[in-house]
Amino acid sequence: MTTQQIKIHILHTGLVKVDKALPFHGQYRNPLAFTGLFRSARNQITLPVSSYLIEHPKGLLLIDTGWHKTVRKSNWQELGPQVQINTGYLPAGWAIDERLAALGYTPEDLDYVLLSHLHCDHVSGLKHVQTAKHILVSQPEWQIANRLPLVYLPHEWHGVKVQTYDFSQTGIGPIGESYDVFGDGSVLQVHTPGHANGMAATLIRGADGHFILLAADTGYANISWEKMLTPGICTSRKAAITSLGWIREQAHRQNCIATLANHDPQTDQQVLSLPY
Repeated sequence: MTTQQIKIHILHTGLVKVDKALPFHGQYRNPLAFTGLFRSARNQITLPVSSYLIEHPKGLLLIDTGWHKTVRKSNWQELGPQVQINTGYLPAGWAIDERLAALGYTPEDLDYVLLSHLHCDHVSGLKHVQTAKHILVSQPEWQIANRLPLVYLPHEWHGVKVQTYDFSQTGIGPIGESYDVFGDGSVLQVHTPGHANGMAATLIRGADGHFILLAADTGYANISWEKMLTPGICTSRKAAITSLGWIREQAHRQNCIATLANHDPQTDQQVLSLPY
């Protein structure tokens, strides 16, 4: 009998240039350092922007969408004043629909697009995959994102049919809340607030007890949970530390195959798999 597999494709769907203080809070005395204000170009670093395609026996899932092709010609047109904090880059072939095509898929093939949160580098490319069957984000993230147009960019999902889900009290995660995508425990959206109120990490569990954790922006790089460095931008520093502590504990468990941060420059494109 052939064992069914869950395959996770790590895709780079852009690059982002930010001040070094944005990914790693606490290493810089200037409280506005993460904005790049009054800081020279030598303090800028460029990081990957990751998306994840999950080939699952119950459906095809995409986590996050990277940059929209607009950034190739104008960051200002896509990001407006946020260009002071983020500068986006999108090499040829890196847009999410281009990455899907290279793997033999179209946006219509996607059963679910799961948005970890609605910050621009995670949702900018949403309109490239808006014909997916279902586009989901947590209710608390959706609620706040549409109230804070300076922090979020609602034009990125304007006209897109976005559905919301509610977290349930499951005892899983830093505050014990998660959402079971297929209802079988194999793919969970785990509530990890701090960087964003409604942010979710994705926990993918194999039939053999091993798991892979996609940590979103709970920490910007794997070094974040090793040194407990929260992101520069947080809605709650206390919640961010709590979430990062949970990520660290999961990463150190024996049955953890990989824990992946969205912007880790050490993470290459690759395919990971788990038995289903």
